[in-house]
Amino acid sequence: CNGAWLQRKQHTLQPTYYVMSLYPQIMFCFGRARRSSRCGSPAGCSHVNAYKVDNWRPNLRVIYQCFVWSGSAETRRRKAKSCICHMCGAHLNRLHSCLYCVFFGCFTKKHIHEHAKNKRHNLAIDLLYGGIYCFVCQDYIYDKDMEQIAKEEQRKAWKLQGVGEKYSTWEPTKRELDLLRHNPKRRKMTTNCTIGLRGLINLGNTCFMNCIVQALTHTPLLRDFFLSDRHKCEMQSNSCLVCEMSQLFQEFYSGHRSPHIPFRLLHLVWTHARHLAGYEQQDAHEFLIAALDVLHRHCKGDTTNDNGKKANNPNHCNCIIDQIFTGGLQSDVTCQVCHGVSTTIDPFWDISLDLPGSSTPFWPLSPGGDGGTVNGESHLSGATTLTDCLRRFTRPEHLGSSAKIKCGGCHSYQESTKQLTMKKLPIVACFHLKRFEHSAKLRRKITTYVSFPLELDMTPFMASRWASTNYLPPGLYVLVRYALFAVVNHQGTLESGHYTSFIRQHKDQWFKCDDAIITKASIKDVLDSEGYLLFYHKQFLEYE
Repeated sequence: CNGAWLQRKQHTLQPTYYVMSLYPQIMFCFGRARRSSRCGSPAGCSHVNAYKVDNWRPNLRVIYQCFVWSGSAETRRRKAKSCICHMCGAHLNRLHSCLYCVFFGCFTKKHIHEHAKNKRHNLAIDLLYGGIYCFVCQDYIYDKDMEQIAKEEQRKAWKLQGVGEKYSTWEPTKRELDLLRHNPKRRKMTTNCTIGLRGLINLGNTCFMNCIVQALTHTPLLRDFFLSDRHKCEMQSNSCLVCEMSQLFQEFYSGHRSPHIPFRLLHLVWTHARHLAGYEQQDAHEFLIAALDVLHRHCKGDTTNDNGKKANNPNHCNCIIDQIFTGGLQSDVTCQVCHGVSTTIDPFWDISLDLPGSSTPFWPLSPGGDGGTVNGESHLSGATTLTDCLRRFTRPEHLGSSAKIKCGGCHSYQESTKQLTMKKLPIVACFHLKRFEHSAKLRRKITTYVSFPLELDMTPFMASRWASTNYLPPGLYVLVRYALFAVVNHQGTLESGHYTSFIRQHKDQWFKCDDAIITKASIKDVLDSEGYLLFYHKQFLEYE
């Protein structure tokens, strides 16, 4: 091996000498490995055994420590200086290192292939991911002993970097292995699959809870969070609403068809949101906000940002609830005298929108009131749309002489205008259509039909310079586009009624959830419904 090295010495690049001066023990291990005999293996790649003789373990550990994982700053500097292709001098192009001698070569340009053919060195290691490649088998191979060394050295490198075990690969428990062994067939998700659809027993006027649970269990990122077992409980499990929601997701996606009885969920809601306790009919919107609040408080330990970084949402919280549902509402108050602007940004989980009453004029009317399409919404003559409600919500409002605000520029109380716009859009946007009107003189339900789209563009309602032009650069356009995935409806009067929901299972497949009964629904059924709570998620979450 040393003779071969000296013959090739003048043809290799300078960094190779640097490697040799740092790690003389590598050459000894390489030489011992080359003198091994080839013998068969009962499974996997038979060529690995030709390498696994004598001191191959310390040799492989040195390679992982110095050239693959590089845990310390010093080893990273050495890797950057040393690891270049010995033929073309490139750092990139999927660099691999020969396991039999000190040679680095490009995988993309096949320089490592040429070396393997000329020297008959059949194994090389990927310096980016640590995989072992066999040039005889022409594939990356798996060996249990080598994999164990790779994992051990990777954990050591993470520890040196202060990462810990956070990003360690999933290792199945004994129970999970038993489950996999007894269920060898993977469940294939097709367009006709009903996994995730499950009815809920009404426990006595609990339809308001059932329809919200259906919406939450079909929220994409929330589903992914709970089904990947990401919650780390810091409470007693029998009092944690997040633990119960996690169990609920497991029940929904277990494949069972019988209706689920959510008695533990109801008990925990009564415990943590006492204003909802009892068997009276409650408001679905009120339950949604209460549930999100309790979940937010119970899963604050499930943060995903590293090193205590500030959360990228107006609530400054990294919990899964705030990551998904929290947006930022910008309020601009403009003085009518000096035109100074005072801006505040407040977090929100939902947007409550006023509706026109049967005899109340509503501003603004939809463009093209005689028909047409705006924001994907179909307009009947004089029909109110979700876009209309959002325009009304974000229009400037004159506060009047009875609501003067002290101006920081004028240093006196002046009349002003106030405008609300969206500073930061949440991943899931929930719109609450205010159908229940409560006042000193009047208590009623507003039944005005509001047209809402399958796809929603929030550009006109943003607090940015793009809103005025109604144009976004292509890279930002995807961030303001939303797709409808759940609708909660209320049938009946203010005093007595019933909640149901429409849930989107696949891209164009909708189902109506009426407590324990689930039936297939058409898109027309969804869009023709009255609408009380509308759930949209950003379009980049679309799953084909």
